[in-house]
Amino acid sequence: MKSPRLIATTALALAILMHSSGLSAEVLKARYRKPAPGFTLSDSKRAPITLSDFKGKVVLLDFWATWSAGCKIEMPWFVEFDGKYRRNGLAAIGVSMDEEGWAIVAPYLDAHPVSYPIVLGDSDVADRYAVAALPVTLLIDRNGKVAARHYGVVDKAGLDSEIRKLLKERPKPPKK
Repeated sequence: MKSPRLIATTALALAILMHSSGLSAEVLKARYRKPAPGFTLSDSKRAPITLSDFKGKVVLLDFWATWSAGCKIEMPWFVEFDGKYRRNGLAAIGVSMDEEGWAIVAPYLDAHPVSYPIVLGDSDVADRYAVAALPVTLLIDRNGKVAARHYGVVDKAGLDSEIRKLLKERPKPPKK
């Protein structure tokens, strides 16, 4: 992994560039979506969280770290979305990329509680999801495919719109 300062600087520069240039992620048409890489990561109680367990739900997958200013901005929005859309099929998962692990993440979450599961990421999951800077936010459709990918701080209203669009989609029945 790169140094936290380099990652934070890169993420800030990317966020400024995306905001100033009007670039944002859009929900891909279903035929262009690729399967989200699978993972099983542990939460604070060492319970496994497996992405495939969320098939049939729209997943907001947030790669974040305690030192990232952008992540601190977004997390309350994601808690809001979780409360607003959970009954409609949204599942949020936070993947902490803090190298210090639970020693730094647990106290942060005590001070900034979230309503959705947080797991510890590693270099393997970062590589599979192409996470080189933080924050990175993905929306995974009900069929387990990546429908949108955001680098840097998301546009809250835009992400809300994307979530609502994906929640309206129905999962495809399994092939026999």
